Amino acid sequence: MTQEKILVIDDEKPTLRMFRLLLSAYGYEILTAENGESGLEVFRREQPGVVLTDIKMPVMDGIEVLRNIKAMNPHAEVIVITGHGDMDLAIQALNLDATDFIDKPVRREALETALRRARERLAIARNEESLISVDERHSAAVISVRGNVTSATVPHLQQAFSNALGMSKELVLVDFEKNASINGAGIAALTDLLGACREQGAEVVLSGLSSNFRTVFDMVGISKIARLFDDADEALRAH
Repeated sequence: MTQEKILVIDDEKPTLRMFRLLLSAYGYEILTAENGESGLEVFRREQPGVVLTDIKMPVMDGIEVLRNIKAMNPHAEVIVITGHGDMDLAIQALNLDATDFIDKPVRREALETALRRARERLAIARNEESLISVDERHSAAVISVRGNVTSATVPHLQQAFSNALGMSKELVLVDFEKNASINGAGIAALTDLLGACREQGAEVVLSGLSSNFRTVFDMVGISKIARLFDDADEALRAH
């Protein structure tokens, strides 16, 4: 079984040693860095799911580390380590989508609670991610959509479009499976993505939509910027 990676960033070596011992006992693979810049290099290379970062460090503080990590991977779970009286910084971190914050000196109970929340959020994100996938065909990149496209899954849809365009195929096909649904936030995001693709000269078509969603897509103008087909085979044959 692959160990979950966790990165700890702190400029105090005794603190890093403490976390290495404690988190190893919890079964994590431990990565460490003594400053924010080194931490970002480790994060970029190792892509850990969870990051613990001190909030006050020289050169680059924990808020800047959090901001950079979220820019690289919005689904990474970042727990900031604060000192007594750092509540303003803790709130700032939460506003930047930090998972949680824990005070120094670190209490085992608080750490376990923060890690449990991080693992739960990671599990939800991975389930959402599995609902949207990208496959490479001869002349097309095919984005398969299952489940519900909502504000929670929009980042995965955006990433799927980015991956599909990176394949440099003649066509991008977005294929909605029978159980797929898309709410208002998903429709708005899809409209923006299709508009951006059109501006770049990329051809995108949609398939598999129910009659209800075809009607909605006609009403909101999506069918004017992307052709709609009954199923993926029809869309690929027509190209």
